[in-house]
Amino acid sequence: MTRFGYFLSCEEYAPEELLEQARLAERAGFDSLWISDHFHPWTNAQGQSPFVWSMIGAVAQVCDLPVTTAVTCPTVRTHPAIIAQAAATSAVLLGEGRFTLGVGSGEALNEHVLGDVWPHTELRLEMLEEAVEVIRELWTGEVVSREGRHYTVDTARIYTLPDEPPPIYMSAFGPKALDVACRIADGFITTQPDAESVQTFRAAKGADAPTQAGFKVAWGPSRDEAIDAAYELWPNSGVPGELAQVLPSPQHFEQASELVTREKFAEKGAFGPDVAEHVEAYAPFVDAGFGEVYVANMGPHYADMLAAYGSDVLPELRGR
Repeated sequence: MTRFGYFLSCEEYAPEELLEQARLAERAGFDSLWISDHFHPWTNAQGQSPFVWSMIGAVAQVCDLPVTTAVTCPTVRTHPAIIAQAAATSAVLLGEGRFTLGVGSGEALNEHVLGDVWPHTELRLEMLEEAVEVIRELWTGEVVSREGRHYTVDTARIYTLPDEPPPIYMSAFGPKALDVACRIADGFITTQPDAESVQTFRAAKGADAPTQAGFKVAWGPSRDEAIDAAYELWPNSGVPGELAQVLPSPQHFEQASELVTREKFAEKGAFGPDVAEHVEAYAPFVDAGFGEVYVANMGPHYADMLAAYGSDVLPELRGR
Protein backbone atom coordinates (compact mmCIF):
# COMPACT_ATOMS: atom_id res chain seq x y z
CA MET A 1 0.00 0.00 0.00
CA THR A 2 1.28 3.45 -0.93
CA ARG A 3 2.24 5.76 1.91
CA PHE A 4 1.87 9.53 1.63
CA GLY A 5 4.33 12.14 2.80
CA TYR A 6 4.72 15.90 2.88
CA PHE A 7 7.66 17.72 1.28
CA LEU A 8 9.23 20.53 3.34
CA SER A 9 10.49 22.87 0.64
CA CYS A 10 13.42 24.81 2.09
CA GLU A 11 13.65 26.97 -1.05
CA GLU A 12 10.33 28.69 -0.39
CA TYR A 13 9.62 28.74 3.34
CA ALA A 14 11.37 30.27 6.34
CA PRO A 15 12.49 27.99 9.19
CA GLU A 16 9.50 28.75 11.42
CA GLU A 17 7.12 28.03 8.53
CA LEU A 18 8.82 24.70 7.84
CA LEU A 19 8.44 23.71 11.48
CA GLU A 20 4.78 24.69 11.41
CA GLN A 21 4.32 22.57 8.29
CA ALA A 22 5.97 19.59 9.97
CA ARG A 23 3.59 19.85 12.92
CA LEU A 24 0.55 20.32 10.68
CA ALA A 25 1.58 17.43 8.41
CA GLU A 26 1.75 15.07 11.36
CA ARG A 27 -1.62 16.32 12.63
CA ALA A 28 -3.13 15.84 9.14
CA GLY A 29 -2.08 12.21 9.05
CA PHE A 30 0.84 12.25 6.64
CA ASP A 31 3.15 9.28 7.10
CA SER A 32 6.54 10.94 6.64
CA LEU A 33 8.49 14.01 5.49
CA TRP A 34 10.86 14.95 2.72
CA ILE A 35 13.14 17.96 3.16
CA SER A 36 15.19 19.65 0.45
CA ASP A 37 18.92 20.41 0.79
CA HIS A 38 19.81 23.64 -1.02
CA PHE A 39 22.31 26.47 -0.74
CA HIS A 40 20.23 28.68 -3.08
CA PRO A 41 16.55 28.76 -3.95
CA TRP A 42 15.73 28.15 -7.62
CA THR A 43 14.46 31.71 -8.08
CA ASN A 44 14.80 34.90 -6.06
CA ALA A 45 11.03 34.99 -5.62
CA GLN A 46 11.19 31.77 -3.57
CA GLY A 47 13.46 33.68 -1.27
CA GLN A 48 14.65 31.12 1.31
CA SER A 49 17.25 28.40 1.82
CA PRO A 50 17.84 27.45 5.47
CA PHE A 51 20.57 24.92 6.29
CA VAL A 52 18.98 21.49 6.08
CA TRP A 53 20.88 19.88 8.96
CA SER A 54 19.80 22.61 11.37
CA MET A 55 16.23 22.18 10.15
CA ILE A 56 16.27 18.40 10.69
CA GLY A 57 17.43 18.91 14.27
CA ALA A 58 14.57 21.33 14.83
CA VAL A 59 12.00 19.07 13.11
CA ALA A 60 13.06 16.23 15.41
CA GLN A 61 11.86 18.35 18.35
CA VAL A 62 8.41 19.21 16.99
CA CYS A 63 7.09 15.98 15.43
CA ASP A 64 7.72 12.24 15.24
CA LEU A 65 7.49 11.69 11.49
CA PRO A 66 10.32 9.96 9.60
CA VAL A 67 12.47 12.29 7.48
CA THR A 68 14.28 11.75 4.16
CA THR A 69 16.61 14.33 2.63
CA ALA A 70 15.38 14.95 -0.90
CA VAL A 71 18.11 15.16 -1.79
CA THR A 72 21.60 15.79 -0.42
CA CYS A 73 24.58 16.08 -2.76
CA PRO A 74 27.60 14.69 -0.83
CA THR A 75 30.22 15.35 -3.51
CA VAL A 76 31.23 18.98 -4.18
CA ARG A 77 29.93 21.61 -1.75
CA THR A 78 30.18 19.28 1.26
CA HIS A 79 32.70 16.47 1.74
CA PRO A 80 31.06 13.06 2.27
CA ALA A 81 32.77 12.67 5.67
CA ILE A 82 30.86 15.74 6.90
CA ILE A 83 27.62 14.43 5.41
CA ALA A 84 28.24 11.13 7.20
CA GLN A 85 28.51 12.92 10.55
CA ALA A 86 25.50 15.18 9.90
CA ALA A 87 23.33 12.26 8.81
CA ALA A 88 24.37 10.11 11.78
CA THR A 89 23.46 12.88 14.23
CA SER A 90 20.14 13.42 12.44
CA ALA A 91 19.37 9.72 12.77
CA VAL A 92 20.07 9.84 16.51
CA LEU A 93 17.92 12.94 17.01
CA LEU A 94 14.96 11.63 15.02
CA GLY A 95 15.03 8.23 16.69
CA GLU A 96 15.64 4.71 15.50
CA GLY A 97 14.44 4.02 11.97
CA ARG A 98 13.16 7.54 11.30
CA PHE A 99 15.93 9.01 9.13
CA THR A 100 16.86 8.22 5.55
CA LEU A 101 19.74 9.85 3.72
CA GLY A 102 18.54 10.67 0.23
CA VAL A 103 21.44 11.49 -2.08
CA GLY A 104 21.88 12.68 -5.64
CA SER A 105 24.47 14.00 -8.05
CA GLY A 106 23.38 17.58 -7.42
CA GLU A 107 22.92 20.81 -9.33
CA ALA A 108 25.40 23.55 -10.18
CA LEU A 109 22.93 25.97 -8.54
CA ASN A 110 24.08 24.76 -5.12
CA GLU A 111 27.40 23.05 -5.70
CA HIS A 112 29.40 25.75 -7.51
CA VAL A 113 29.44 28.15 -4.56
CA LEU A 114 32.98 27.32 -3.40
CA GLY A 115 34.38 27.91 -6.88
CA ASP A 116 34.76 24.26 -7.82
CA VAL A 117 34.39 23.19 -11.43
CA TRP A 118 30.99 21.62 -12.06
CA PRO A 119 31.71 18.09 -13.35
CA HIS A 120 30.01 16.40 -16.31
CA THR A 121 27.33 13.80 -15.65
CA GLU A 122 29.49 10.68 -15.75
CA LEU A 123 32.04 12.20 -13.37
CA ARG A 124 29.33 13.38 -10.98
CA LEU A 125 27.94 9.86 -10.78
CA GLU A 126 31.42 8.43 -10.22
CA MET A 127 31.97 10.93 -7.40
CA LEU A 128 28.61 10.07 -5.87
CA GLU A 129 29.39 6.36 -5.87
CA GLU A 130 32.69 6.96 -4.07
CA ALA A 131 31.03 9.39 -1.63
CA VAL A 132 28.49 6.75 -0.61
CA GLU A 133 31.36 4.31 0.01
CA VAL A 134 32.99 6.89 2.32
CA ILE A 135 29.75 7.50 4.20
CA ARG A 136 29.00 3.82 4.74
CA GLU A 137 32.57 3.14 5.91
CA LEU A 138 32.44 5.97 8.45
CA TRP A 139 29.09 4.68 9.73
CA THR A 140 30.83 1.51 10.92
CA GLY A 141 32.28 3.57 13.78
CA GLU A 142 35.81 2.47 12.88
CA VAL A 143 38.75 4.79 12.30
CA VAL A 144 38.85 5.44 8.56
CA SER A 145 41.84 6.44 6.46
CA ARG A 146 41.57 6.22 2.70
CA GLU A 147 42.72 7.93 -0.46
CA GLY A 148 40.27 7.49 -3.27
CA ARG A 149 40.16 9.05 -6.68
CA HIS A 150 38.02 11.94 -5.42
CA TYR A 151 38.07 11.91 -1.60
CA THR A 152 40.69 11.59 1.10
CA VAL A 153 39.83 10.71 4.70
CA ASP A 154 42.56 10.82 7.33
CA THR A 155 42.11 8.90 10.62
CA ALA A 156 38.48 9.95 10.93
CA ARG A 157 35.95 8.35 13.25
CA ILE A 158 32.30 9.21 13.89
CA TYR A 159 31.44 8.75 17.56
CA THR A 160 27.75 9.71 17.64
CA LEU A 161 25.99 6.96 15.70
CA PRO A 162 22.52 5.39 15.67
CA ASP A 163 22.25 1.72 16.63
CA GLU A 164 21.76 0.86 12.96
CA PRO A 165 23.07 2.91 10.03
CA PRO A 166 20.32 4.74 8.16
CA PRO A 167 19.38 3.59 4.66
CA ILE A 168 20.67 5.54 1.67
CA TYR A 169 18.25 6.25 -1.16
CA MET A 170 19.40 7.75 -4.46
CA SER A 171 17.69 10.18 -6.81
CA ALA A 172 18.08 8.99 -10.39
CA PHE A 173 16.96 10.45 -13.72
CA GLY A 174 17.96 8.52 -16.83
CA PRO A 175 19.54 5.10 -17.37
CA LYS A 176 23.09 5.98 -16.27
CA ALA A 177 22.00 7.32 -12.90
CA LEU A 178 19.51 4.48 -12.43
CA ASP A 179 22.28 1.95 -13.05
CA VAL A 180 24.32 3.54 -10.24
CA ALA A 181 21.27 3.57 -7.95
CA CYS A 182 20.72 -0.12 -8.60
CA ARG A 183 24.31 -0.79 -7.46
CA ILE A 184 24.71 1.47 -4.44
CA ALA A 185 21.32 2.55 -3.07
CA ASP A 186 18.82 1.00 -0.69
CA GLY A 187 15.97 2.96 -2.27
CA PHE A 188 15.10 4.93 -5.41
CA ILE A 189 13.91 8.57 -5.54
CA THR A 190 12.48 10.56 -8.44
CA THR A 191 9.96 13.27 -9.28
CA GLN A 192 8.46 11.56 -12.32
CA PRO A 193 5.70 8.89 -12.38
CA ASP A 194 8.21 6.53 -13.98
CA ALA A 195 6.89 2.97 -13.72
CA GLU A 196 9.72 1.55 -15.84
CA SER A 197 12.39 2.85 -13.47
CA VAL A 198 10.49 1.45 -10.48
CA GLN A 199 10.43 -1.95 -12.16
CA THR A 200 14.11 -1.76 -13.07
CA PHE A 201 15.13 -0.82 -9.55
CA ARG A 202 13.03 -3.56 -7.96
CA ALA A 203 14.36 -6.13 -10.44
CA ALA A 204 17.84 -5.27 -9.17
CA LYS A 205 17.10 -4.81 -5.45
CA GLY A 206 14.06 -6.96 -4.73
CA ALA A 207 10.30 -6.76 -5.13
CA ASP A 208 9.89 -4.75 -1.92
CA ALA A 209 12.73 -2.30 -2.56
CA PRO A 210 11.73 1.20 -1.38
CA THR A 211 10.73 3.75 -4.01
CA GLN A 212 9.82 7.40 -3.41
CA ALA A 213 8.43 10.10 -5.69
CA GLY A 214 7.46 13.71 -5.12
CA PHE A 215 5.49 16.41 -6.88
CA LYS A 216 4.15 19.90 -6.25
CA VAL A 217 0.63 21.27 -5.97
CA ALA A 218 -0.77 24.69 -5.09
CA TRP A 219 -3.75 25.14 -2.80
CA GLY A 220 -5.66 28.42 -2.96
CA PRO A 221 -9.06 30.08 -2.76
CA SER A 222 -9.54 29.51 -6.51
CA ARG A 223 -7.73 27.68 -9.27
CA ASP A 224 -6.59 30.90 -10.94
CA GLU A 225 -5.24 32.38 -7.70
CA ALA A 226 -3.36 29.17 -6.95
CA ILE A 227 -1.84 29.08 -10.43
CA ASP A 228 -0.79 32.73 -10.19
CA ALA A 229 0.92 32.23 -6.84
CA ALA A 230 2.68 29.05 -7.93
CA TYR A 231 3.74 30.45 -11.30
CA GLU A 232 5.28 33.50 -9.64
CA LEU A 233 7.36 31.30 -7.34
CA TRP A 234 8.10 28.12 -9.31
CA PRO A 235 8.22 28.82 -13.07
CA ASN A 236 11.55 26.94 -13.04
CA SER A 237 9.64 23.66 -12.66
CA GLY A 238 8.84 23.98 -16.36
CA VAL A 239 12.47 24.38 -17.44
CA PRO A 240 13.28 21.28 -19.55
CA GLY A 241 16.09 18.80 -19.85
CA GLU A 242 19.45 19.12 -18.11
CA LEU A 243 19.21 22.87 -17.51
CA ALA A 244 18.21 22.23 -13.90
CA GLN A 245 21.56 20.53 -13.34
CA VAL A 246 23.83 23.05 -15.06
CA LEU A 247 22.44 26.57 -14.53
CA PRO A 248 24.48 28.19 -11.75
CA SER A 249 22.26 30.87 -10.18
CA PRO A 250 18.68 31.88 -9.41
CA GLN A 251 19.09 34.67 -11.95
CA HIS A 252 19.82 32.12 -14.68
CA PHE A 253 16.76 30.11 -13.72
CA GLU A 254 14.66 33.25 -13.89
CA GLN A 255 15.97 33.93 -17.40
CA ALA A 256 15.25 30.37 -18.54
CA SER A 257 11.83 30.47 -16.90
CA GLU A 258 10.79 33.35 -19.16
CA LEU A 259 10.27 30.64 -21.79
CA VAL A 260 7.72 28.87 -19.58
CA THR A 261 4.22 30.26 -20.16
CA ARG A 262 1.56 30.35 -17.48
CA GLU A 263 -0.63 28.10 -19.62
CA LYS A 264 2.10 25.49 -20.01
CA PHE A 265 2.91 25.67 -16.31
CA ALA A 266 -0.73 25.05 -15.36
CA GLU A 267 -0.86 21.78 -17.33
CA LYS A 268 0.97 19.87 -14.58
CA GLY A 269 -0.04 19.48 -10.97
CA ALA A 270 -3.16 20.37 -9.03
CA PHE A 271 -4.24 23.97 -8.41
CA GLY A 272 -6.93 25.43 -6.18
CA PRO A 273 -9.35 23.93 -3.67
CA ASP A 274 -10.85 21.06 -5.70
CA VAL A 275 -10.20 17.92 -3.66
CA ALA A 276 -10.82 15.64 -6.64
CA GLU A 277 -8.10 17.39 -8.65
CA HIS A 278 -5.61 16.87 -5.83
CA VAL A 279 -6.58 13.20 -5.45
CA GLU A 280 -6.10 12.64 -9.17
CA ALA A 281 -2.66 14.28 -9.09
CA TYR A 282 -1.43 11.31 -7.08
CA ALA A 283 -2.86 8.70 -9.46
CA PRO A 284 0.05 8.45 -11.94
CA PHE A 285 2.54 7.91 -9.10
CA VAL A 286 0.38 5.32 -7.34
CA ASP A 287 -0.25 3.56 -10.65
CA ALA A 288 3.50 3.54 -11.33
CA GLY A 289 3.97 1.48 -8.17
CA PHE A 290 5.76 3.91 -5.87
CA GLY A 291 5.80 2.88 -2.23
CA GLU A 292 5.87 6.47 -0.97
CA VAL A 293 4.55 9.62 -2.63
CA TYR A 294 5.35 13.11 -1.32
CA VAL A 295 3.48 16.33 -2.03
CA ALA A 296 4.78 19.89 -1.68
CA ASN A 297 2.64 23.02 -1.58
CA MET A 298 3.54 26.07 -3.67
CA GLY A 299 2.37 29.41 -2.32
CA PRO A 300 1.10 30.86 0.94
CA HIS A 301 -1.89 28.63 1.67
CA TYR A 302 -0.07 25.62 3.10
CA ALA A 303 -2.11 25.51 6.31
CA ASP A 304 -5.37 25.26 4.37
CA MET A 305 -3.81 22.68 2.08
CA LEU A 306 -2.62 20.49 4.95
CA ALA A 307 -5.99 20.70 6.69
CA ALA A 308 -7.84 19.72 3.51
CA TYR A 309 -5.48 16.85 2.85
CA GLY A 310 -6.04 15.60 6.38
CA SER A 311 -9.83 15.77 6.21
CA ASP A 312 -10.47 14.86 2.57
CA VAL A 313 -7.55 14.02 0.27
CA LEU A 314 -5.64 11.42 2.30
CA PRO A 315 -8.77 9.51 3.41
CA GLU A 316 -9.91 9.37 -0.22
CA LEU A 317 -6.54 8.05 -1.38
CA ARG A 318 -6.35 5.45 1.38
CA GLY A 319 -9.88 4.30 0.62
CA ARG A 320 -9.07 3.45 -2.97
